[in-house]
Amino acid sequence: MTLANMITIMRFLLVPMVIYALLAGRTDWAFAGFVIAGISDGVDGFVARQFNQRSELGAYLDPMADKLLLVSVFVMLGLMGELPLWLVIAVVSRDALIVCAVILSTVMANPVAMKPLLVSKVNTAAQIVLAGLVLAELALQMQYGPVRVGLIFLTGILTVGSAAAYLVNWLRHMSGNGEGKTRNR
Repeated sequence: MTLANMITIMRFLLVPMVIYALLAGRTDWAFAGFVIAGISDGVDGFVARQFNQRSELGAYLDPMADKLLLVSVFVMLGLMGELPLWLVIAVVSRDALIVCAVILSTVMANPVAMKPLLVSKVNTAAQIVLAGLVLAELALQMQYGPVRVGLIFLTGILTVGSAAAYLVNWLRHMSGNGEGKTRNR
């Protein structure tokens, strides 16, 4: 158990705190937890690289912690009426489809190598910015109306594009017509 992995595990523990804060109407605490999780994501990566603490466990835990937080926040913001449900469904469905594809590939003895696609990295960045912006609006009682609307549509387009890219890669991989390497990130 490395320091980098312990920091990542702390991010897992932040998820219920952020969700509870949203349920309790404490958007300030939810925003603070989200920011702390974001900072800790950078810190654990820095520690892993700088102090040679990269591990196979960390390679799986890090994106899982990120996705658990993002999906949980998206679901809560959707239930609160702060994000459109179509976007929440798209985000959750994309991640569920990727996980199912990886599991199916493994069960069929044709495991998919984990490698993030550029569109997926951009998609994740858009999701983080959108969730952070909405939480900041709620916590700081600010309004970024047109910016929020633009980010919602950009995130929706990137989510669908990322899902399509992973699907194409996965189908190629499963048919033996290409590497089709994916990573849930």
